[in-house]
Amino acid sequence: MANITLKQLRYFEALAGQGHFGRAAELCSVSQPALSMQIKELEAQLGMALFERGARQVRLTAFGEDFGRHARGVLRGAEELEEMARKAQEEFSGRLRLGVIPTIAPYLLPRIFKALAAKYPRLDIQVRETLTSKLLEELDEGRLDAAILALPVSEPSFEEVPLFEESFVLVRPEGEAGLPVPSADSLSQMRLLLLEEGHCFRDQALSVCSIPQMRPRDGFDASSLSTLVQMVGAGMGVTLIPEMAVPVETRSATVSLARFASPEPMRSVGMIWRKSSPLIDQLREVAGVVRDAAAYTKEPL
Repeated sequence: MANITLKQLRYFEALAGQGHFGRAAELCSVSQPALSMQIKELEAQLGMALFERGARQVRLTAFGEDFGRHARGVLRGAEELEEMARKAQEEFSGRLRLGVIPTIAPYLLPRIFKALAAKYPRLDIQVRETLTSKLLEELDEGRLDAAILALPVSEPSFEEVPLFEESFVLVRPEGEAGLPVPSADSLSQMRLLLLEEGHCFRDQALSVCSIPQMRPRDGFDASSLSTLVQMVGAGMGVTLIPEMAVPVETRSATVSLARFASPEPMRSVGMIWRKSSPLIDQLREVAGVVRDAAAYTKEPL
């Protein structure tokens, strides 16, 4: 049997994840025929079909599912070998795959990129913005080096480093400016607009208002903080947003802002990575740069 290549395994993983030759080829930045040829060669080398090909979708065979579990381990091992080589270099360079959740990415990344570029001019930072559950999965599988998200994640295989804490801000229609800030109990009786399920900030907002996550809600769920704020401006209800999002999301919205009474509801933002990563020392240093760059002074609303 000829040797199986890492390229074939990466193409296999992409196709297994996408279930579509065209999307898998796009993800791998190759042509569809090139990817298809590598998959056929891999199956010929193995003497077994990895995929069941349908008219609109491809899916793994039973053998393909077993093969995939071993392939992911091989790819993760190869990634860790690359990381070991990078660690041996005097200057932190090469690729840093950084995951960030959507309620942090657009507000924090502009503040930290300049600092990271100045500290590590040869570092190629590649950003992946997605939900916490997906970041944890990709980090565990070695497809990400680190992630910035809300703590705690409480996964024993990850090291957590707190970066900063920030308050939640109440966003109300402009006509409600100056009204008393509702208590958590009162807020739970209002029409609270939230991010859709899967966003950790949704769960945090429900916790602030003491609303059970499984309780049926009559409200509007959105995929972004921007949409929530605009809906508040249209008079559809009220919402909560993290303080770092205020300058960006409220500059063109007809809304009013208010802080909650002390102790204010807050979230802790941190950076995590695998405890087994050979880049631990460098990632701790990166976390320090991010912490310094993200520091801000609390301003009146």
